[in-house]
Amino acid sequence: MKIIKNISIILFLLVSSISYTQVKFEAKVSKQKLGVNERLRIDFEMNQDGDNFVPPNFDDFTVVGGPNTSLKNLYVNGKRTYQKTYSYFLAPKKKGKFTIKQATIEIDGEVYKTFPVTVTVTAAVDKPNGPPDASDIASDKIHLVAEVSNSNPYLNEPTTVVYKLYVSTEVGISSNWREKQTPRYNDFWSQNIEIKGLNIQRGEYKGEDYRYVVLRKTVLYPQKTGKLKLEPLVLDITVEVPTGRANIFGQQIMTQVPKTVTAGSRTINVKPLPEQGKPSDFKGAVGDFDFKVTTSKNQLNATESLQAKIEVSGRGNLKLFELPKLTTPSSLEVYEPEHKESVRTNLGGMQGSISDTYTIVPQYRGKYPVPSISFSYFDLKTESYKRITSDEIIIDVVEGPTATTDNSENTSAATKQAVKPNANAFAFIKTSSNWESMTTKDFFKSTSFWCLLLLPFLAIPLAIVIRREKDKRKADIIGSRVRKADRLAKKYLSEAKKNLGQKEAFYESLERALHNYLKAKLRIETSDFNKEKIETLLTKKNVESTVVSEFISIIESCELARYTPITNVTMQNDYDKAAKTISLIDKQIR
Repeated sequence: MKIIKNISIILFLLVSSISYTQVKFEAKVSKQKLGVNERLRIDFEMNQDGDNFVPPNFDDFTVVGGPNTSLKNLYVNGKRTYQKTYSYFLAPKKKGKFTIKQATIEIDGEVYKTFPVTVTVTAAVDKPNGPPDASDIASDKIHLVAEVSNSNPYLNEPTTVVYKLYVSTEVGISSNWREKQTPRYNDFWSQNIEIKGLNIQRGEYKGEDYRYVVLRKTVLYPQKTGKLKLEPLVLDITVEVPTGRANIFGQQIMTQVPKTVTAGSRTINVKPLPEQGKPSDFKGAVGDFDFKVTTSKNQLNATESLQAKIEVSGRGNLKLFELPKLTTPSSLEVYEPEHKESVRTNLGGMQGSISDTYTIVPQYRGKYPVPSISFSYFDLKTESYKRITSDEIIIDVVEGPTATTDNSENTSAATKQAVKPNANAFAFIKTSSNWESMTTKDFFKSTSFWCLLLLPFLAIPLAIVIRREKDKRKADIIGSRVRKADRLAKKYLSEAKKNLGQKEAFYESLERALHNYLKAKLRIETSDFNKEKIETLLTKKNVESTVVSEFISIIESCELARYTPITNVTMQNDYDKAAKTISLIDKQIR
């Protein structure tokens, strides 16, 4: 019996040893040497199913795919073959020699480990290996392009920027995309062209068939010469990429990949207008214009009114220059002109007309000439300056008083003034005395003495009243917050208030005040100063949406006002609006 027992133990140990030696768990890499721009595939294979798989830390690599699990369970001639694999796709972070550490798994209560694997990463190679992942496919098949119509314009010559999103026919885009960064056109007057609906069109991108949509159209008028940079448009989109697998109905299975695409920054080299031949009365008009001066009537009576209209029409920077002034004889009463604009903007730039209408009221009978007026502009077609001069206009006042002058004798007589005796001719001689007493009174027990003595006692009730009022103001939390907010608004806007009436200095100081207020209140840096982040941060601080919108509109007004004519009334309104908005934000912010 003892011999049988020993044999059983030996057989059990042999079977256990054989079972143990049959378990395989190993790491395999697609290659031992690769370029820094290549992908590495590593497979962790086992021939028995296990639990609690723990991969190594891929410190020197970026995991771009995985873990993908595959399973093979075959029976051939009654013999079972089992294989389970965990696969990862890795992108090296830098060049060098790196060791991928051990992975572990638990099989039948035992923990198994793979051997470490060493790979060498070299410089980038010309033809990287490995199939691209979904993110790479999205990058290759989605392109945001900013098309500039003229990258070398003259100062105040229009140029158009059209933003197109090209999408390959192999991928798709979900509808939940948004603008992450909206371009700001510093040193440009800009006008966005409205786009009604996103129409999908067919086109080519680098020789390949693509679909595209036009996202934004903007007309720019450069206000400064030299190399001007256009900030990029940045979008957050979700791309639908095919996985290469099909469902049971044979349809392609798609996966969604978040992607950020940018049109990239563009540089426009703006040429200055030539100095040769520039007229002395040139006001900055650039384009192709007509000019005329007209009056509503040429014959009228005194004290009646007529309108004189100075009008420029055509195509060019109509909103960005001043019209010439009307000059009239001094005997005509002329009122401030009424400015009108009838301008539309399309991809070709501004076109339409602008005018100043003067109201003139003659006081006397006679004929009054209105001198001719000249208008100069730079013609882009001929690249030269042109001048248009109006005809002289005669205003005939047929009825009314006559402005006559008498002869010199009458004039001399009229200007002579009779000398009238002045009753105060000797006013410099004092007629009253200011006597002072030779005896002085003592201060002690005088009226001043008793007043000064009682003054401290009278001040005690006044101090008590002031203290109570002060405590009452402190207890008024809402009132204190309102007063504090008003003081804060005045503090930040003090410089802007000093510059009222000076357009550029005012709006620069106003924008700087808004910037500094947010920087101090929300603790954001200058580089983070964009409208989307401001809106998000203010909303998180429980600021009402109407107040946030008002603040954003003030910032946009500051950007637009630098390159458009602005009146003092508009500047005062913008200042009051900014002070009110800062006060409201400070009262609501938490």
